[in-house]
Amino acid sequence: MSDFESHGLRAGKWSGLLRADKAPARVVVTHLSEIVATARITDTAEGEWLIEAQLPADSLSEGIHSFVLVADDGEGEEVVRPGAVRLAQLPVLAGSVLADDLIAEIGHMRSELELLKREFRRLASEE
Repeated sequence: MSDFESHGLRAGKWSGLLRADKAPARVVVTHLSEIVATARITDTAEGEWLIEAQLPADSLSEGIHSFVLVADDGEGEEVVRPGAVRLAQLPVLAGSVLADDLIAEIGHMRSELELLKREFRRLASEE
């Protein structure tokens, strides 16, 4: 049984703490079902390992991307083996598309808030 606590993404490096009975043979980062990085596994304490993976710059672009941290018993750059354990997922949002989505969402929330205010005032005036 394992538990991964993500420390987030800083300077292109995704890191976190893995708590497990034993260290995995390999931890990789996948993007669009392809391995894009192999993580470094560092023993920190009994049953705890620091996991660090540098995300390649060429896998980042505008839009929404999802990186998945996977532990398996594979070696090197071979494909992820059956029985692999998904440790975590890291969504990355970037670019002008994101700004447009946020502006639209805020506008939608404002209109819903106005509707709630009107209904609350109507209900309060009826009593």
